Amino acid sequence: MSEKQSKIKVLTVNKKARYNYEILETIEAGIELKGSEVKSAKQGHINIRDSFAIIDKGEAFLLNSHISPYEHATYDRTDPYRRRKLLLHRREIDRLQGKLKTKGLTLVPLKVYVKNGKIKVELALVKGKKKYDKRRAIIEKDIQREMEREIKEFKNKR
Repeated sequence: MSEKQSKIKVLTVNKKARYNYEILETIEAGIELKGSEVKSAKQGHINIRDSFAIIDKGEAFLLNSHISPYEHATYDRTDPYRRRKLLLHRREIDRLQGKLKTKGLTLVPLKVYVKNGKIKVELALVKGKKKYDKRRAIIEKDIQREMEREIKEFKNKR
């Protein structure tokens, strides 16, 4: 592995986000964590299922994410649902803030991972899917699964 390639370890994935939302674009952001939160997150004790990001007074924050308290921490017990600052460049925040003013757009975390020893969050600018879009996605997934099953059976018969 060369120096330019980075090693990524995925800690958690928000599977519901891809089902509930249409993803328009993604962006990588750092996240500001306390010491015990870092250890807990690296152990995979993090949940971003119902979380979202906001921009408040020129800063980006992640809300509703849950990082379980680190069991070996002797002090610095923080609220598991506290508001966590996202680390983005000023121009990225300004661009996202402009897009968020558009009706129906939201910032949602897709996954949390470790990249070069730092915890990163992949954020997505999303638009909510309608009920019929969700049904269509389920039907397409079932059709794809059935096609793969038929192909596998055909190959096994040969």
